[in-house]
Amino acid sequence: MGFSKHTIASDALRGNPLGDPSERDLWVWVPDEEGRRYPAVYVLHAHMRSAQSWFNVEPFARSYPEEIAALAPDAVVVLVDSWTSVGGSQWIDSHGIGRYGTYLREEVVPFVDGRFPTIPDAAHRGLQGKSSGGYGALVTALERPDLFSAAAAHAPDALFEVTNAHGFAAAARELCEHHGGSLAEFLRTFQGFHSQGDALLNELAVCALAFSDGELPFDPETAMLVPDVWDRWLAHDPARLAARHPDAVRALRGLWLDAGDADEYFLDLGALALRRAFIAAGLPQDVLRFELFSGGHRGLTWRYPLSLAFLVERLSITL
Repeated sequence: MGFSKHTIASDALRGNPLGDPSERDLWVWVPDEEGRRYPAVYVLHAHMRSAQSWFNVEPFARSYPEEIAALAPDAVVVLVDSWTSVGGSQWIDSHGIGRYGTYLREEVVPFVDGRFPTIPDAAHRGLQGKSSGGYGALVTALERPDLFSAAAAHAPDALFEVTNAHGFAAAARELCEHHGGSLAEFLRTFQGFHSQGDALLNELAVCALAFSDGELPFDPETAMLVPDVWDRWLAHDPARLAARHPDAVRALRGLWLDAGDADEYFLDLGALALRRAFIAAGLPQDVLRFELFSGGHRGLTWRYPLSLAFLVERLSITL
């Protein structure tokens, strides 16, 4: 059958704080062979991307949907949309952005199970994503083991004190020099990236809205951490969430973690911290696939078919 496009009218996203659309497109890949049911893999896009972005093609390269078609996995593959007017949602519920976690978990999954030949069971559902999408895959698998039992995360957001906090000093300087020290003022005038500073502040804004309802985790004048706000950020760090969800960790049927060894956001260090945290929480070694490969944060489309094949294999095992 290949890919088909669908629209979900979401109750969870209706009236969201940013006024973003509550109707969302969804692309679903279904194998050609009829008369049987398949595992399902939900693909979560990164910050400043949408589900439609997967279809963008670089010169002399195939898009990820084309890679999926070439791989022809024995699985239903779902491209989920979480685009917002600030470029992302972190795939969680928040007062600052909206209930995108609920949308994925309570609306997309039943929609897919009700219309496509999935095996409607957590043991046969997985998640895949890169960067913010990888973060969403990990957090969702940890928080909802009743829905998902495997995840593949390419350079996921993690180890916030090393990765996120690394940019706080530059962000503080940018805020004070161009926006009066106010993240709200930056958001009020934000209309896309016009400089490297805009990109830096946009990423900060998405995290602040998702993790701390728009409050900055640092003093904009000195970049010194604000402990109570920073603690709220750390509570969302998957390197810490693993310890709080040991049953979900031990129940995972497959976990793929990777990152480029020259990742510009130091998410290779985050991946190493995640491996340590998941093993400490009881992850069976035989379900973990971990790799640091030569490269940075971009140009990772070639990695997705590898982890998709891994997920399909793990999710196809009969219990």
